[in-house]
Amino acid sequence: MNIDQLEILLAVSELGSFSEAALSLSISQSAVSRAIASLEDELGVPLLLRGRFGARPTLIGERVMLHARKILELREKINYEVNLEKGLHRGKIRVASFRSAATHILPSKVALFRNRFPDVELSITETDPLGIEQVLRTGQVDIGLLPLPRSEEFQTWEIARDEYVVLLPSTIAEIPNTLTWEELSTYSFILFNYAECTSAVREHWAKWGQSLKVAYQIKEDSTIVSMVAQGLGAAILPRLAALPIPQTVQVRALPVPLERVIGAAIWSNGFHVPAVFAFLDVLRGTGVFSQ
Repeated sequence: MNIDQLEILLAVSELGSFSEAALSLSISQSAVSRAIASLEDELGVPLLLRGRFGARPTLIGERVMLHARKILELREKINYEVNLEKGLHRGKIRVASFRSAATHILPSKVALFRNRFPDVELSITETDPLGIEQVLRTGQVDIGLLPLPRSEEFQTWEIARDEYVVLLPSTIAEIPNTLTWEELSTYSFILFNYAECTSAVREHWAKWGQSLKVAYQIKEDSTIVSMVAQGLGAAILPRLAALPIPQTVQVRALPVPLERVIGAAIWSNGFHVPAVFAFLDVLRGTGVFSQ
């Protein structure tokens, strides 16, 4: 007994005809007849009734076909697993990320992935969140790391949370361990220029009825940290964006906590190879990368 014989048996039974089964399987009618006859000889029972009405299963034939269907379903599952594994041992994954996630989240994840799937090529591009959305839409990358939430055209998963912290120069003496809004209102702040982080900070300040004095707006987070270290103002940054924090910079929590959610995103309408979902597993700590 083999898989081909069972496939032919089911085709004849479902179509009710040797000739129709031959057409559907793209083989000759004689090949269908030989396969059924050989299977019946091996099992020692008639599986089909033949006549002017065509072909239909015997009682034992019906019972045999119940098991045959299960065997063919299992074969499909085996093929799926094999094809999935083959897809994980070749190909390329393209990832885009904003700087702080690329610096502090991706390296350890990439190392885990490469240990498990060394033959998959991996490329990483750094850009801002809007740029990440664009390259996801155009199919230039497969996965993006960016702050959440995003629009519904992207399928997203949370992979980390990053607390916003207050950065203050060490030249300011006697900074309390717990800051109040009133104390924060005495400082002038250095903010990101046109960054999503700045919008989140401004909205957080407004939510609590506070005003935010801005001294500078700077494009690079590393520049902001350096300016704080030189006593040019205070800053509010996600902790990952502030790292590494110089010893000349003091770190405090906000009076009311604020976090950014960092997520992995794929374009919902895109085609994604198995390796893409394996890399999502390493980012989320799921699948073969679950602890």
